Amino acid sequence: MNRIANAFARNHKLLNVYFTAGYPRLHDTLPLAKSLAEAGADILEIGMPFSDPLADGPVIQRSSSAALANGMNLPVLFEQLRELRSAVPDTPVLLMGYLNPVMQFGVERFLQQAAAVGVDGLILPDLPLDEYEELYHPLFQHYGLKAVFLITPQTSEERIRRLDALSEAFLYLVSGPGTTGGTTLPDEEMQKSYFERIAGMGLNTPRLIGFGIADKSGFDRACNHAEGAIIGSALIRALDGVPDAPAEAARFVRGIKAQ
Repeated sequence: MNRIANAFARNHKLLNVYFTAGYPRLHDTLPLAKSLAEAGADILEIGMPFSDPLADGPVIQRSSSAALANGMNLPVLFEQLRELRSAVPDTPVLLMGYLNPVMQFGVERFLQQAAAVGVDGLILPDLPLDEYEELYHPLFQHYGLKAVFLITPQTSEERIRRLDALSEAFLYLVSGPGTTGGTTLPDEEMQKSYFERIAGMGLNTPRLIGFGIADKSGFDRACNHAEGAIIGSALIRALDGVPDAPAEAARFVRGIKAQ
């Protein structure tokens, strides 16, 4: 059983935490990963900064711009992640980003290096599904990497079932329209209907809810409708200007996971 499957088997109310590689400082990536995992994060999602993101709101965009200015890029990230599994032995780690830098780096070279440092899966929101299925799925399987797909309230049932059949990790349920970084789950009744519709489909793949989840109450509400939730922008905001980013990240996660 892989690390992602193990995380879902062990945990109820699973917390996936996003942070941007190279932010707030270039060499914070690995210390943040270690601190977040030790504080109780169940999955780590490391953002690969990109100048033109599609789904990221202003908070994550600013962190990406800062990380790029700090000197973060894919070669630097993979060099930093060489010690990933020494720092974080058992916690699943995903890389999240956009297709353009991956293609410039070379898709197979990217997958090979991700696997070599112990990454478990990838979130590439702008990777076309047909292209993934026809060109890249065999490569993902060859390198033991799991693709995570996004579902929105507008995603058709046909596509959801196709994503469910292809998924080997979890389905990322986008909580509503817009980009990352909202502070509340908008229009709770509409969202409840959306989440219940997905739950009623009898999918084989576990689900995590993301976008607009910023605190413990939002996390707990999301966990009523899925196996867990994803928090990113709220953590990035918490790290802004602090002297000790790993310590602040640990405090943030402990607050979300508190019983």
